[in-house]
Amino acid sequence: LGSQNQEIVTFNYLLAKGEFHLSTLLGVVFVVGFALAWVIFASIQFKTQLQVRRLKKKLKKYEPAEAEKPAKPAVAKQA
Repeated sequence: LGSQNQEIVTFNYLLAKGEFHLSTLLGVVFVVGFALAWVIFASIQFKTQLQVRRLKKKLKKYEPAEAEKPAKPAVAKQA
């Protein structure tokens, strides 16, 4: 239904302005917004993955040190 709307609208963008079909303009704005959202999502996901890798590396660094320590013997309670 929206794609059948062929009304011409004037769109003022940063440096110029142009006349576009309303349906085309809405489609382009939707696609640009969708792509921008995915770029933002991907950057956040990438940062999170880097943080997870760093923390796993840090954990591996400390785990062997914990494994080398002798375990304390359990003290039996006297009644």
